Formats: sequence, C-alpha cells, structure tokens
Amino acid sequence: MAGETSKIAKMASKLSDELFAEFFWTKVGPEDANWPCEDQEHHGVATHPADVVFWYDEPYSSKRTFVHCDLKSYAKGSISTAAIQGALTSLCKQVACAEKSEAWRNLYMHGNVTPDVCGLLFVYNHDGGYDKDFANHLTNIKDEKLPLPKGSRAFVLGPRDIAWLDNVRFEIRQMRGAAGPQALPAAANCKYFYPQLDGRANLQPEKARAATLEMLTSPWIVLEYEAGANAQRGFLVFYRRSGETEEEFMYLLDYLRHYQVLEHGTMIEIKSFQTAPAAAATFQKATQRYIESLGGAATSDLAIKLAAIKYTKMTQAVSDFSEIDLGMDYE
Repeated sequence: MAGETSKIAKMASKLSDELFAEFFWTKVGPEDANWPCEDQEHHGVATHPADVVFWYDEPYSSKRTFVHCDLKSYAKGSISTAAIQGALTSLCKQVACAEKSEAWRNLYMHGNVTPDVCGLLFVYNHDGGYDKDFANHLTNIKDEKLPLPKGSRAFVLGPRDIAWLDNVRFEIRQMRGAAGPQALPAAANCKYFYPQLDGRANLQPEKARAATLEMLTSPWIVLEYEAGANAQRGFLVFYRRSGETEEEFMYLLDYLRHYQVLEHGTMIEIKSFQTAPAAAATFQKATQRYIESLGGAATSDLAIKLAAIKYTKMTQAVSDFSEIDLGMDYE
C-alpha cells in the first residue's frame, strides 16, 4: 500500500517538473525534505515538509521568487473542502516559517538576490475523474483565518488549472516540433511577455523570462519569441476564457494594442482552450467592431494588423502517468 501511495504522489511530482520547466521555472535544493518549524507552539509540529522548491526572477522588481510547493495527487473522491482547507492551512504555516528559517534558507535560497517566498498548493487529480467546480472548495475558506503573514502570498492550482497549463505546455512542445512558418523557435529564443506598465518598468528584461504565478493564473499567457535570420518578433497568446462574447475579445485586443504588441509583433496568434463552439466567428466580429470603435478604416495599418491575427483552437491533451511506469523509473 505504501508503495502504491508513493507512486501516486510521484505523479504530481513528475507532472510539476515537466510543466513548470516549460514556463522557465528552475528547481533548487532537495525534494521531499523536512526542516525545523520556527513556531512549534502555534503550528503544532516539530518540522515542516518541502515537496519541491522552484524559483524565477520577477519582471517588475529586483526580487527572485522562491515557490515553496505542496504537491497533492488525489483521486476524484478525495478532493473535498476539508482536504483542501487542511492542505492550504499547512502550506501557509510552511511559508510563514520558510520566510524566517535559516535552515530553509540554507537549503533553497540563493545568497546574491533579494528573495520573496510564496506558497503553491498543486492539486492534481490522478484518475482524471474530477468534474466539479474546484473553486467551490475555496469559497468557504476565509483568507483572514489562514496562518499566512501579512503581505505573503499563497496560490492554489486545482485540477482544471493544471489541465489548462498542461495543454499550453503540450501546444508549445508541438509547435517546437513543427516545420515551416508555424514552427516555434527553441526555448532560448522565447520568453514570457511583460509589458512596460504605466509607472512600472520591467527591471529585469533579460533575466525575467519565466511565466510568473500571476500570469499562470490569469485569463491569458503571452509568449514572445524571435524567429528567422532577422530575429523577427512574434507573439503567442494562450487564451483561457470562454470566447462567448465579442466584448471579451475586444478587451484582449485592447490589451494587445495598449501594450504595443500590435506594433512589435510580426506574427500574432491566439490559441484558445475549451471555448464556445462559435468562438472563432465571435473573434472575427470582435475584431471588426474594435476597428470601427477606433474610427479606423479597414485599410489602415492598425486594421491590417488586427485582421492578420490568427485565431485557432488548441489540441486538447491529457497527461496520463502509469503507476507501473513510474515504479520502473529508476534513478
């Protein structure tokens, strides 16, 4: 039984490794390590676990984020509000201690950076049968009741979030293996896009290539790349919303225009996931409405760039890990 449980737990670990590598996160320190609790009286434990820790550089500050992960691999019947609340409470205690623990710092933290520690609860449904709204488990959990220090951050990725990110990863891999103009260049020529926000410059444009947790939990993920001998810029927008209304696509187009993606991108492609059946037609109508709203003619430079945006649906894929294969995955 213990061996079976170990293999199931390994599914979440293997998927998180493959998943976050595609978003340019880097693993650091030991996996499955225990370290001393700094507040045993309130936390009620002698040690805390660290399943795995990743890091990436922040685009709008000089900080490096260290993501302390609690990886859960549940069957559909095991995903309950009580289980999620318990796991999230435990994770918040881990983050609270990690921020002040010298032992944790010695295991995971680089000494030459300004660190920012956050927590990630990764809830993977290993049997693929969970079809409920995972957010319902979180609505009854009061943020103020969680033992998380003020200003600290904890994120939760549920089964549907993980399936979305896994499909983005799969699509990127498929495009890298393609040929011709649809091919995506190697990872060295790609980075996730962070615009120059009003009053917030991108302080680490060369180092901050990774997708932050804020991007991974947002309605879309934008990958920027350089292709060809002239290093022409292109943009891939992975779109998570339903695509049911013209207004939501107009909001996306406004984002692309406001942050100069339309100016810089020689190729812009929007790839949607689990959208409404008529989403492609809705996007076309939204593009036409958007051009009209700007008072531009159909022959203007902006209209031509907008009309050239490609809209396609992603091929849906599901990562499936065999317990037998994992049991034979020798170190």
